[in-house]
Amino acid sequence: MAEKNSWLHLGLGSFHRAHQACYFNHLLAQGESEWQFFAGNIRSDAEATVQGMLSQGCKYTLETIAPDGKCEFETITAISKVFAYEDDLHSIIECGAAASTKVISFTVTEAGYYLDAVAHLDVNNEFIKQDIAGGVSTIYGAIAHIIRARRQANGDAKLTLLCCDNVRENGEKFHSGMVEFFKAQGAGAAEDLAWFEANTTTPNTMVDRITPRPPKELAAEIKEKTGMDDAAPVMSEAFIQWVVEDNFAAGRPALEKVGAQMVDSVVPYEDAKLRILNASHSCLAWAGVSKAHKLVFECARDSELYKYAYDYITDCVIPCLKAQNSPIDLEQYRDTTLDRFRNDHLRDQLERIAQDSFSKFYTFVKPTVLDCYRFNVDPTNVVFLAALYYVFLEKVHVEKNGFSYQDSSFDPKWYEGVCAAADKVQAFADTKLLFDDLGQNKDFVQLLRAQIERARAIH
Repeated sequence: MAEKNSWLHLGLGSFHRAHQACYFNHLLAQGESEWQFFAGNIRSDAEATVQGMLSQGCKYTLETIAPDGKCEFETITAISKVFAYEDDLHSIIECGAAASTKVISFTVTEAGYYLDAVAHLDVNNEFIKQDIAGGVSTIYGAIAHIIRARRQANGDAKLTLLCCDNVRENGEKFHSGMVEFFKAQGAGAAEDLAWFEANTTTPNTMVDRITPRPPKELAAEIKEKTGMDDAAPVMSEAFIQWVVEDNFAAGRPALEKVGAQMVDSVVPYEDAKLRILNASHSCLAWAGVSKAHKLVFECARDSELYKYAYDYITDCVIPCLKAQNSPIDLEQYRDTTLDRFRNDHLRDQLERIAQDSFSKFYTFVKPTVLDCYRFNVDPTNVVFLAALYYVFLEKVHVEKNGFSYQDSSFDPKWYEGVCAAADKVQAFADTKLLFDDLGQNKDFVQLLRAQIERARAIH
């Protein structure tokens, strides 16, 4: 019997288990027999989930909840092997190096790309420096070790490296970051770089499914409804979408059979999703903190906050995307998105949505800020999002209101500099990673000042 093709995913968190693994589960249910799916982590912070899955034969329960409250439970058995965390990632590297592994996908989030203000790899970052010296704490270090082992063991066995996260043009950004990583390693990595360029593809993707952190009571609910004692349950909304640039180096499973959209270009889909869904998600989180909300649905059902998101999408995003000939029904997409946020059964926490806000701002919001000035679209309601972020920073870092979140891309020294400036708003506007050169535009700065006062008035 021929050896099965393998797909290895790095980043075994809630999102992968509610999204890609769900597609794989449906594919296997249809009789797929040529592919098998493995997963593991390059960090140790989700080891409880890994151990939970290992204790129950890698299966787990996914609960999906529709906006009307309808719940469905699905046993996910698609992941046939889960790798426990190892400091040197030995088992993951060995799996990735095998010729039978045709696809390695990963979910690293916005901050995990370690890109600087001009989208170059931040080689001064301590984690990147460690990996340039041979470590495996970032996706670049992990993939570099896999490529070296694969090249030495299996010659030119082709490989697809597939990003599965919310970063715009994620495949292209990962590719350029990987090239810069190998170059930073010097002459000793020249063969690895040449192999990477000749034998891999890095397709762009767009992923979407709201997946809150599993609440403490989820396991008890699943026990009550299904009878299963589950040490690694996960929950999500019913909506799901996966758009993939169809550029695989060594074949792929027939994902289109289970609803994945295999396309020539992901750009219009990711533009709509990042600017409409992700940016308005952040908008609700930043504004919600000012009203002491804790959950997303509370913000989406707050008529004042709902209007902020609706007006931002309607007045800024939709005109900019239409100016670029988007093929998507943007008004319908807006309405569907905001309806999803109102789902009071998910209880998605603002602390989760707010995490990594700095990189989320320049990934989700900045493109619309720039496009409004480029296409002569009234920028008021997208600059208001910038103001909401400014006030959010004041409340969390200056007033210390107790709101807890993580932001691995946030530089405290940068913010200290903003706060110490004679003109704090101007210093904020001069941050090129957030606004390019708009800080030199007097109209923009004046509008930003006015919108900050508007944001400060939210109570």
